[in-house]
Amino acid sequence: MCNREAASVEAAAQEWAGRISFVGVAWTGDDAAFQGFIDKHGLTFPQISDDSAEVFTRFEVASQPALVMVGSDGSIQQLFGAVEEGTLRSILDDVS
Repeated sequence: MCNREAASVEAAAQEWAGRISFVGVAWTGDDAAFQGFIDKHGLTFPQISDDSAEVFTRFEVASQPALVMVGSDGSIQQLFGAVEEGTLRSILDDVS
């Protein structure tokens, strides 16, 4: 997730709370920058730091920003680059 899409992802996380789980994953940067991003955008869904890149490796994410959706059946869909709000809403409507 990047600065451009943080507000729409936060709004979606609030709207879909209890139906779809959101987790932010940071790969690079120091702890202060990580927390600064969370604070700047008022993110309320869980955030984890992935300094070892274990999560990124598991989901085959080579760069940020990226969006990975894991279906209830374990299927994985990846989108690379900033995701526009309309695209995010469409994806969430499809999986709900």
